[in-house]
Amino acid sequence: MTPRQWAVVALAVLLVALAALAYARVPWRRAPAPRADQLDALGRLDAERVARGRRFHAELRPARYLAMAVGLIAALVLGLTPAGARLVELTGDHWLTRAVLGGLLVILVTELVTLPIAIWRHTVVVRYGISTQSWGAWAADLLKSYAVGAVLGALVLAGFFTITHFAPDWWWAFGAAGVAVLVVLLSFVLPVLVEPIFNRFTPMPEGALRADLLALAERDGVPVRDVLVADASRRTRAVNAYVSGLGPTRRIVVFDTMLTEATPDEVVSVTAHELGHAKDDDVLTGTLMGALGAAAAVVALHLLGSWTALLDLAGVDSIAEPRAIGLLLAISSIAGLVAGPAQAFVSRRVEARADTHALDLTGDPETFEAMQRRLGTINLADPDPPHWEHALFASHPSTVQRMAAARAYARGVR
Repeated sequence: MTPRQWAVVALAVLLVALAALAYARVPWRRAPAPRADQLDALGRLDAERVARGRRFHAELRPARYLAMAVGLIAALVLGLTPAGARLVELTGDHWLTRAVLGGLLVILVTELVTLPIAIWRHTVVVRYGISTQSWGAWAADLLKSYAVGAVLGALVLAGFFTITHFAPDWWWAFGAAGVAVLVVLLSFVLPVLVEPIFNRFTPMPEGALRADLLALAERDGVPVRDVLVADASRRTRAVNAYVSGLGPTRRIVVFDTMLTEATPDEVVSVTAHELGHAKDDDVLTGTLMGALGAAAAVVALHLLGSWTALLDLAGVDSIAEPRAIGLLLAISSIAGLVAGPAQAFVSRRVEARADTHALDLTGDPETFEAMQRRLGTINLADPDPPHWEHALFASHPSTVQRMAAARAYARGVR
């Protein structure tokens, strides 16, 4: 068979493997959350706080959709016209220089065109009291994120175009394998190397809460390395906790805001939810699905590379040359928008399963419901967002859905 025929076979195998993994590991059935319970929960929430949360999201909504639109338009202009290729050419004639510097330049342009919208968004979250950052601290975090992205981007760009340069016929195979390994590697490395760039983590002081959290993890059969407190208050008033890392890097992380705003039982309830992700290997499943999806995307890019009309629009001869970075970005942006709702759906099902795990582990639906009420109130969530928006973008069940699920659980409805 020709390399192209092998690529078609490889893409089919990867997609079948991805579908099989999703079928086996994604909880397609979720616990009941009757609408009547949702409406009752909504009616019992503080009306003024609900209205404030909805005003907050109403003010954020234009920025969100404008950022999506502007980012997509920028990617299409750079990818479906010769503009992206010409931008890459500004960085020199050597293929590696074009790959790294040209690629970073293209990405930087797309970031800069949405920067005013990010500034607009920050003014809103500051005005509503969610963000505690000064403009200087916000800018410092933005520059940190750019720096991290530049380092990772440079490594990916150099690796990808080195493969395309030295293996022009089979780059899709080596590239697919390489990107799959990279996704898995980053799942282990990012929590340890990147998280400390943005937050300081300190061990939770010895005491009843730390002992309870470690005992909870032990009872759940989830080994954790430590219980850490993140200094989130220097950035936000939002409350949260999570379990970070895989295997030997796994640790329970609690926002310092959570310790001041929530009761110890509520912290235990939130941690029980996060332990559910570890218990069911959700991070590992997501990593494997991400690896298969990324590998399939590389193979699909190779097959798209034979579409002459697409190459002509971008003003390039091959999708595997550095001058085609803009085209790669445009295709990735479109694919991300198309795949987004499906990813959100899967995420909501996984989160709902973790909620059920928390209820099973603690046996305390009342505290779980109280915790969801507190999270929604402090974080200014819209407790019952528009259905279409929730279906397209939400990564978690809504506040009233989670409260209703706890009520159904308390009645023995499974």
